[in-house]
Amino acid sequence: MALNNSQYNSILREYDTKQYNSKHLLDIRTKEIESAIPEFKALNDEIVTRSISIAKAALFSDNKVDIEALKSDNLDISMKKIELLVEHGYPADYLSPTYECNICKDTGFVNGEKCVCFKQAIINLLYSQTLLNTAIDKENFDTMSFEYYSDTDIDETLGITPYENIHNILTKCHTFIRDFEKPYAEREYKNLLIYGNTGVGKTFLANCIAREILNNAHSVVYITATELFETFSKHSFDKDNDYELDSKVEYINTCDLLIIDDLGTELSNTFTNSQLYSCINNRILKNLSVIISTNYQLNELQSTYSERIFSRFVGEYSILRLIGDDIRIKHP
Repeated sequence: MALNNSQYNSILREYDTKQYNSKHLLDIRTKEIESAIPEFKALNDEIVTRSISIAKAALFSDNKVDIEALKSDNLDISMKKIELLVEHGYPADYLSPTYECNICKDTGFVNGEKCVCFKQAIINLLYSQTLLNTAIDKENFDTMSFEYYSDTDIDETLGITPYENIHNILTKCHTFIRDFEKPYAEREYKNLLIYGNTGVGKTFLANCIAREILNNAHSVVYITATELFETFSKHSFDKDNDYELDSKVEYINTCDLLIIDDLGTELSNTFTNSQLYSCINNRILKNLSVIISTNYQLNELQSTYSERIFSRFVGEYSILRLIGDDIRIKHP
C-alpha cells in the first residue's frame, strides 16, 4: 500500500527543497561570518588544508599517530571557531546546519526506513491535514484560556466547578503526552474518550494534545467520525485499485496516535458499528493509542453503539468529561 508516483515524488521534492534551503542559509551565514571576522576564514582554510592531509595520510600512510594528530588539530581549530563566534556576539551553533527534522536531517529516511516526519508528510497529504496544522497554531496549551470555565458554579454530578475540572483534565492530558514516550503497557492513560456538551472545548483539547505529540516526532491522524466511516465504506465497497484509499486506511490503522473527532455525528448503523469496533480493537491489539471526542453522554454511547464497543471504552479508555458553558457563545 503506497502513494502513487506523483504524490510520492512531490514529497521527495519537498525534502530536496528543505535540504537546499538549509545549505543556502548556511552558505549565507558563512559568508557573513567570514566578512565580519577575518580570522574565521583563515581557520576555515586551515581546516580544509588539514582535511586534505588527513585524506592523503589515510590513503598513503600507515602511521595512525599522524592521522590522529591531524584530527586532533582540526578539532582544536573547530573549537577556536566557536570561541570566535561567541566573542563576536553570535550563537555558538550559528554555523551549524538547521533542520526541520533533526532525526533524519531532512532526508526523510533513517537507516533506509521512512522517518516519522516522512510518514506524517504522507498523512498530511492524504487527509488534507493543513486544517489541523492551522488549528494547532491557534489551539494549543500556550493559547488556552481558563476564563471561560466558571470557578463558582458547581456541577451536581462531579461536585466541582468547571474551572477545577479543566485543571484536573489538563493534568491527565499532560500525563498522557509525557507517557507517550513509554511502551504502551506502561502508560497510565493509553487512550482518551473526551465527552461533554457542545462548545466546552473538546476539539480544542484534542488539538492541544495533537500538537505536543507531533512536536515529539510521532505520527498523528486527525479525522472526523464522518470522514472515518466514509473512508472505511469506500475501502470496503469500492473495488477499484485505489492506492490512495489503501494508504488512508493503512495510516488510520498504524499511525502512532489516531484522533477521531465528533463521534456520533455519523449515520450510525451495523456497518459503522462493526468498523468502529474493528478499528479501535485492532489498535488496542497493536498497542496504538486513540483519542475520541463526542457530544454524546455515556448512556447515549452505550445505546448507540454495540456492547462490545462500549466495553472497550470503559475498559481501555480514560474517560474525561468536560463541563461548562458553550465557549463559542461567550467567545464567538
